[in-house]
Amino acid sequence: MQRQQQQRRMFTAALLVLVFILAAVSTTEAGKKEKPEKKAKKSDCGEWQWSVCVPTSGDCGLGTREGTRTGAECKQTTKTQKCKIPCNWKKQFGAECKYQFQAWGECDLNTALKTRTGNLKRALHNADCQKTVTISKPCGKLTKPKPQGKFHLL
Repeated sequence: MQRQQQQRRMFTAALLVLVFILAAVSTTEAGKKEKPEKKAKKSDCGEWQWSVCVPTSGDCGLGTREGTRTGAECKQTTKTQKCKIPCNWKKQFGAECKYQFQAWGECDLNTALKTRTGNLKRALHNADCQKTVTISKPCGKLTKPKPQGKFHLL
């Protein structure tokens, strides 16, 4: 008989602990539901729009860029951010755009140029980059074919 009473007390205690845990979890869930409302207030501000990175000196290295956004409830609508332009990137396609280039093509004898295509690999700071670019360069020395054999004039 005492054993049954002890088991009932244990069961009751376990049941109370379970109810307490469920109450704590539901309170936590209710707190989580309030957070999206706070985020909604922050979303009144527009997305940041960034200018291109302007190097402090030269055409690569450390620099700054300007950001702006709109919104009546925004505390900050402009700011400056540090940025860096890698010095080994092709500047003619935008200093913040990096491309993976294919091998150089054959020399075009009409133009004396060879070309290759590059596909966008990475855009820094959400830069607006072309998906594919083509570059050309001079072929170098062109060798004219030598005559095969000697000709004698009679």
